[in-house]
Amino acid sequence: METSSVKQERQWLSMKAELMKKSTDLFVERGFSATSIQDIVDALGVTKGSFYYHFKSKEALLMDIHLRYIDDLLKRQQDLLATEPTNRGKLVKVVELLIHDIENQGAIGQVYYREIRHLSAENAATIRAKRGEFRENIEQVIGDGINSGEFRNNLQPKMITFAILGVTNWSYQWFNPEGTLSVAELADMYTDFILNGILAHEH
Repeated sequence: METSSVKQERQWLSMKAELMKKSTDLFVERGFSATSIQDIVDALGVTKGSFYYHFKSKEALLMDIHLRYIDDLLKRQQDLLATEPTNRGKLVKVVELLIHDIENQGAIGQVYYREIRHLSAENAATIRAKRGEFRENIEQVIGDGINSGEFRNNLQPKMITFAILGVTNWSYQWFNPEGTLSVAELADMYTDFILNGILAHEH
């Protein structure tokens, strides 16, 4: 039988998750600045006290959303980099990971890419450092691929990485997973486009 403390903990986690989900939806719909704490609690039918019990401010909530997204993304990136045997395969999987997130993490991803400007300088620096780690992991794959002969030897890994992230991240601005182009098709299109530009030519 569930104890009162366990039940209370479960309810606490449930309310925090609901606050994050509803606020994320509202930030996508209205933008961070135009959404008030009152808007969030009114949408859930709870009091401001419930909000402040979980988050000290609206910005603290935004930071929590950013951390949840990037920490999860980094973990999944590290998992696939550890299991894919080739650099080509690693790059394909990273692109697929980013594109599939548009469907699987749609709202939180939009907030993550759009609203970092509303974080404090200290919090933004923390998120940018984690983004830098994700970017450097891709850069490492490209560098390793050049050294192994999988990719052309005249590439600049840093510039190629920025190009890959620019293409995939911009997809959040226009891609509709429910449209005529599927997530899988877009991922295939991007990986084909990227790899045909960087794979070493066979002689």
